Amino acid sequence: MTRRTLVFDIGGVVVHWQPRQLIRDVLPTLAHDDASAQAVAANVFQAFAAGGDWAEFDLGRIEPEALAARIAARTGYPVQGLRALIAAIPGHIQPMPASMALIERVRAAGHRLALLSNMPGPYADHLEAQHACFAWFEARIFSSRVGLIKPQRAMFEHARDVLALDLGNALFIDDHPVNIEAAQACGWQALHFQNAAQCEGELRRRGWL
Repeated sequence: MTRRTLVFDIGGVVVHWQPRQLIRDVLPTLAHDDASAQAVAANVFQAFAAGGDWAEFDLGRIEPEALAARIAARTGYPVQGLRALIAAIPGHIQPMPASMALIERVRAAGHRLALLSNMPGPYADHLEAQHACFAWFEARIFSSRVGLIKPQRAMFEHARDVLALDLGNALFIDDHPVNIEAAQACGWQALHFQNAAQCEGELRRRGWL
């Protein structure tokens, strides 16, 4: 029997990711309310778009110190504050209890688990070293390790091939609609994650639980 595979994004799905709150905590002089935090987040992360500074970090092409310098030069933000922001992220991206409970139920149902994430190398290394639950995932495909990034078609094709997926028996779960659309364009089944309860309800509706 073909084993069914659930492929999860990480940030905002498996681990906590609230960049506006993080920026308000770390850079309060720049981000004193939600609107200013949103503006700083837009400038720092550039929507993680291809060719942006943070996308280069996600792809493993630059190191944290160079990233801070590039963002500072582009935005005028203080480089010391940007270094602090980059360093604070490992402490911020903690596993979300509701998501972990859902993933445990998925495991108990006998499904194969994998990760497919845009993730800088230092953060991927931190998650694997600090949280034993990441060993639950048979494969962990990180952009920084494979030199590919969502929503590029090549990233989904790479994951399909590495995991030897029958896409009729695989489901990709991500919180960004653009990634959901890209996966579907590559022939994947996909589920837009909003929260653990919504995701579980949809998995049950589709017969995965």
